[in-house]
Amino acid sequence: MEFIATQALTGLAGASALFLVASGLTVIFGVTRVVNFAHGSLFMLGAYIAWSILTRLPRDPAWFAAGVLGAALATAALGVAMETLVLRRLYRAPELLQLLATFAVLLMVQDATLAIWGPEDLPLPRPPWMRGFVLVLDTRFPLYDLVLIAAGPLVLGALWLLFARTRWGTLVRAATEDRDMVAALGINQRLLFATVFALGAGLAGLGGALALPASSANLGMDLAIITDAFVVVVLGGMGSLPGAFLAALMIGELQAFGIVLMPRATMVLAFALMAVVLMVRPHGLLGRKSVGERAEALGVAFIRPARAGFAWLVLAILAVAALLPLVVGPFLLGLLTEALIAILFAVSLHVVLGPGGMHSFGHAAWFGIGAYAAALAARDFAAPMPLALALAPIMAGLVAAAVGAFIVRLAGIYLAMLTLAFAQIVWAIAMQWDGLTGGDNGVLGVWPQGWARAPEHFYWLALALCAACVLMLRRVLFAPFGYALRATRDSPLRAAAIGLPVTRIRHAAFALSGAAAGLAGGLAAYSKGSVFPTYAAIAHSVDALLMVLLGGIQTVSGPVLGALAYTGLSVELPRATSLWRFWLGLIILVLVMVFPRGIAGMRRAA
Repeated sequence: MEFIATQALTGLAGASALFLVASGLTVIFGVTRVVNFAHGSLFMLGAYIAWSILTRLPRDPAWFAAGVLGAALATAALGVAMETLVLRRLYRAPELLQLLATFAVLLMVQDATLAIWGPEDLPLPRPPWMRGFVLVLDTRFPLYDLVLIAAGPLVLGALWLLFARTRWGTLVRAATEDRDMVAALGINQRLLFATVFALGAGLAGLGGALALPASSANLGMDLAIITDAFVVVVLGGMGSLPGAFLAALMIGELQAFGIVLMPRATMVLAFALMAVVLMVRPHGLLGRKSVGERAEALGVAFIRPARAGFAWLVLAILAVAALLPLVVGPFLLGLLTEALIAILFAVSLHVVLGPGGMHSFGHAAWFGIGAYAAALAARDFAAPMPLALALAPIMAGLVAAAVGAFIVRLAGIYLAMLTLAFAQIVWAIAMQWDGLTGGDNGVLGVWPQGWARAPEHFYWLALALCAACVLMLRRVLFAPFGYALRATRDSPLRAAAIGLPVTRIRHAAFALSGAAAGLAGGLAAYSKGSVFPTYAAIAHSVDALLMVLLGGIQTVSGPVLGALAYTGLSVELPRATSLWRFWLGLIILVLVMVFPRGIAGMRRAA
């Protein structure tokens, strides 16, 4: 009984801290419809600012409360600056461009934080009152965890009063239902959005400040919290504060008991729960489709046929690419091979992201499955390289087809988060199934065989496979299937009315995209000679998104150019400066602001 009570209280403390962050994300999304990837940065800044304030104040509880409030207010001010300088220009932009812009802000904040506070973790020394405990069924329970438990319901109650009993709250609820109607009534939307963002950022800063005594301020806080916060918000229902609170309670308790009862499954419990709920309730536990919810495509993703002479241009580029091993050194040749794999990975995502209109945040899952399929076939069954490479797209395509049967029935951010959930499950299996995947140690010794052992020969193999696959995908997009796929994206109801099997078309495109990503993963396994769980990690999925959106989603050449640009930047910027994330984020942000159609759309915009 003591164990159950202690773990339940521990889960409540974790749920309360998670709700503080998720509530801010919920408030911001509910009004602005912005999927704010930089919300984790506000949480991190709240912790760092709180450390700077609290280490200079007396150690009494009253001063601690004042310091936490000061950190929350400072973070709210930074949130207003982010909204004014960046997001205000993107409210009418497609969700994917908003995501790209907020991820760019996250990169910039990471390096700015590194430059100001340094790389070391910054723990907050606990004063005597914070080290106290209470007895719960003869078991000691930290007093500060009780403070965290109380914080969540207090914030929920305060938010309910704010939204239900004030004129400002009425305007926020109206904007959540229909922003255009609020604007038509003459309400100052800029001021309303700025105050909403200040509240959401302040809640994130409050969460970071309150989390500081339990851990420390560190540079990994942003990405660690944003994933869990997104899970809470989507599980509860986008824009629903009660839903976020209920989801935070469920995840907090699930993690508290799971870490003891199922320690090897703790990494996937929250994502597995979200996947199950979304398959049953597509808009989350307490969420519902709002009047102002936008269509997925929103006019951003159209595919233009190539102009006359395009085939000759492609042949010329392939001829030059085939001759490069004769004039470049080993380092550049390895970089070019990596770029070819990145191109195939990006184009495979573009199939579902652009023509399919399906926002995928977990595309790295299929890349990782393909890589592990090839590596394990080579290691455990001594399969020759051609067979292992053939297994990569087959296995990835089959798993994508099985998972896609559930995913393609959803839309928008819910579809994106379900892909993220399955990707996280794949990553956790790769990380924790040591007997098969090697866990952190990975699968090693996967090298090309026979004639492909020479770097230039493997490059030619990668060039042939990647070029053939990219051209095949392009051909599919301009075949009747591709036009039918775009019809299901632009108007699913009309497509169904004329007899198109909408779900089957989307399902086939999802499986095809997964198979192409699996081939890229198989090539990566032989190129690097090893496979690690990071191949299926969230960060790798974000890389693919950046490539597609940087290049431009309107054409097939966009992901190709984006992959080349991103590969070059990711190699050259770290060599040029220690603050390379800041400059990468700034470049991405400028491209989003000035050239929303990406690199491929620059000439048309000019």
